[in-house]
Amino acid sequence: MEISANVFSSGISSIQAGQRRVDQAAAEIAGNPVAGPPQAAQTPAPNQVDPSSGAAGQGRADLSESLVALRVGQHEAQAGARVVRTADEVLGTLIDTKA
Repeated sequence: MEISANVFSSGISSIQAGQRRVDQAAAEIAGNPVAGPPQAAQTPAPNQVDPSSGAAGQGRADLSESLVALRVGQHEAQAGARVVRTADEVLGTLIDTKA
């Protein structure tokens, strides 16, 4: 029985880690500033900063990383759920075999 308890514990830990990753990524996504409507391409004057570079570009990169982390967390939680489901099925089969 100890083996199955370890498997269940491992699966539940994976679900919890995935949920934490999803929560963190969702908070980062929610904290990202919302971009306005796209503007026509304009060449900035020599003394102006190009809005498509720098902070705006960094925000898109952060958003992309957060979206990837969100998806990784989702898959991590799903994998943990599969571990728990499989362990439950195996344990049920073992109990049916002994009964």
